[in-house]
Amino acid sequence: MLRLRISAISYLNTAPLMWDFENGDSAAGLREQFEFNYTIPSRCADELKAGTADIGIIPVAAYTTIPDLVIIPDVAIAAKNKVRSILLVSKVPLEKIRNVATDHSSRTSAALVQVFLKKFVGIEAGFTPQKPDLKEMLRWHDAGMLIGDAALEAQTTGRYVYDLAEEWRRWTFLPFVFAFWAVRKAALADLSAEVNLARIFQGSRDHGLQHVSEIASAWSKRLNLKTEIIRDYLTGNIDYSLDDENLRGLKLFYRYAAECNVLPPAPELQFVKTQPATPLSHQPVSSQSR
Repeated sequence: MLRLRISAISYLNTAPLMWDFENGDSAAGLREQFEFNYTIPSRCADELKAGTADIGIIPVAAYTTIPDLVIIPDVAIAAKNKVRSILLVSKVPLEKIRNVATDHSSRTSAALVQVFLKKFVGIEAGFTPQKPDLKEMLRWHDAGMLIGDAALEAQTTGRYVYDLAEEWRRWTFLPFVFAFWAVRKAALADLSAEVNLARIFQGSRDHGLQHVSEIASAWSKRLNLKTEIIRDYLTGNIDYSLDDENLRGLKLFYRYAAECNVLPPAPELQFVKTQPATPLSHQPVSSQSR
């Protein structure tokens, strides 16, 4: 049996999702069924579109442009309120922003900042994709949009800082979904009936959330951030579910993005079917409930 190819994001917030693939007794067995690599969010989408990956944790914006995808249910990278890792950092007050440098590695966050400024603030700004270097971004632009680890590490003293997930919640009263696992339908055609994708990826997420302290300790050295800051981020800012509230926020974003001509209209959300099985000993866990 050919192994399914997984494209994952090389950011801190993905670490709990990949726990079973890298740790414990499960890792060896999963590597017989899957191969995986890490890259940036936009590249995950490119690999799915090109067929060089079968499963990817893709920015939700990519779902509007890649045909024949299905979503693994109840797993996402989302935020119920403040997220801390998606920031608009500006030299000027919000209403005076006229041009923004956006982190070139994410399509969803770039689309979100466009929707936010156009629909909620009423600004027709210009946007330029750029490497996530805040100093360089602000050299020629009023504001810079940072995501992921670059946002967590950014020095923003003396700047106007807007947490985009928090702003979305303030205007819509709904959470924001940044990414989810998507699978090419063609890859499902050859999938063994014994491989229950939903259970595998939900279980890896659940076990990762049970080992947040270990993840925080390891990533503290990589990001030069205190362990407790990382632990609080993973358990208090990121929500790893795709519950009904998150789905409502996702559908509203797709609607607004299409209305603002930021993204094409999204196709109907389709999900991998959950195969009947003996109940898991670890049920899906939202980081918000921990």
